[in-house]
Amino acid sequence: MTANPEIDSILQRAADGGRITPEEALLIYTEAPFHALAEAADTVRRRRYPDGIVTYLIDRNINYTNVCVTACKFCAFFRAPKHREGWAHPREEILHRCGEAVDLGATQVMLQGGHHPDFGVEYYEELFSSVKQAYPQLAIHSIGPSEILHMAKVSGVSIEDAVVRIKAAGLDSIAGAGAEMLPERPRKAIAPLKESGARWLEVMAVAHRHGLSSTATMMMGTGETHAERIEHIRMIREVQDLAVANGYRDDAVETGHEVGGFRAFIPWTYQPENNHLKGRTQATTMEYLRFLAMSRLFFDNVAHLQASWLTTGKDVGQLSLHLGVDDLGSIMLEENVISSAGARHRSNLHELIWMIRTADRTPAQRDTLYRHLAVHHTPADDPTDERVVSHFSSIAMPGGGAGRAQLPLVDAK
Repeated sequence: MTANPEIDSILQRAADGGRITPEEALLIYTEAPFHALAEAADTVRRRRYPDGIVTYLIDRNINYTNVCVTACKFCAFFRAPKHREGWAHPREEILHRCGEAVDLGATQVMLQGGHHPDFGVEYYEELFSSVKQAYPQLAIHSIGPSEILHMAKVSGVSIEDAVVRIKAAGLDSIAGAGAEMLPERPRKAIAPLKESGARWLEVMAVAHRHGLSSTATMMMGTGETHAERIEHIRMIREVQDLAVANGYRDDAVETGHEVGGFRAFIPWTYQPENNHLKGRTQATTMEYLRFLAMSRLFFDNVAHLQASWLTTGKDVGQLSLHLGVDDLGSIMLEENVISSAGARHRSNLHELIWMIRTADRTPAQRDTLYRHLAVHHTPADDPTDERVVSHFSSIAMPGGGAGRAQLPLVDAK
């Protein structure tokens, strides 16, 4: 209970599973007492996941090229076409990295790159089919609506044709990449050459209709207002309402699983190094934590909420587990994009499990669709592979470097 009856009513309704409006979301985001907001969000988590399980994933983010024509102002990774620092990895190198990931227990790869002017649908068909042929056990959770729009334009085909073809080639799930900020004003300010937020969501809706589920993301801290942050999640919830109303299901699982449309929402914070925005605006830790809790209350139709320890730090990641979060993302064996902009947080598998367990939660390794692969009820159930560390081959981190014969261990401290 708080001193404000209106806020009390909103928090109670949301905690009980009722829907709140964008206006109510803005009110509790900006004015609800922090502990009351956190308690309401955690009530939703306990109702959805009474077993107390918090999940994690082992995956690798493999960038096939850094050449990009979009030139987003917040990106430190891309290089313009014909830039002397531009590159595109050969297929053999990508498959080599997939093999390393499998050896370390990864169940997923995220293949992502810039909007290369020469890469159409045919390139992605060959890439995905090559990975699937070599490593059928790896789920390909990759690219985003921006890449789909770009490849369709390069090849001169419709969005629907592009989605159908890359799914047939082996794409299992679409990443929430490229969302950043969906409302028009902040999106044009940070990515004027990118598609609109409405167009981004249109591609997601097409993918959902064709049996590909996805994740949704948001980048905080580039100068957007509180109201624009709420508008971002309103737009996502509206598209998810469509997926729920039409009974969309992911083709990778049996009918009846609640995995259609957006599986999870993942907000993260803008990183200020080596890009044109130069950190003039950033989201505070408290803004991030409050937004996580409010998002758990707002998204009555999205199953999972993931915290970004990569951009906010492991202490914030652990604290988020008391604000409605049920997933800590992955031990990313490689990550170059956000790291290039200054994200320096690293971890290892044992530390991530420790973070979950000491928050009084039960750790579990999951797959791309949030199915539990191993539940670590006690420390005796924990994995023992000491090699599973984040960023072992990141080109954006000190000591990193792709394609090494020996995988350097990283001190999680």
